[in-house]
Amino acid sequence: MFGLSFFEMSVIGIIAVVLFGGNLPEVARKFGSTYSQLRRSLQEVQQQFREAQREVDRAMTINDKAPVNSSSTMYEDDEDDTPEPSAPKFKPPS
Repeated sequence: MFGLSFFEMSVIGIIAVVLFGGNLPEVARKFGSTYSQLRRSLQEVQQQFREAQREVDRAMTINDKAPVNSSSTMYEDDEDDTPEPSAPKFKPPS
């Protein structure tokens, strides 16, 4: 349990009895409730991260599915309006 041997667990138990004595059940209940609250909070944070990741994934898939033809026609119109270069063509010496 928790990667501890029987000897280590018994030492921890003896120290807990010496420190808390008769209040050990109450201390254990408080520790358990605090631990469960911590786990719930951690799960909520993880859930929020998962939801944010799903939203990003959805946005990325929507952008990836955009029609390719509509964007290419937009650029084709711009290319027709550009003037031809005015520099003369190069003729190699003969």
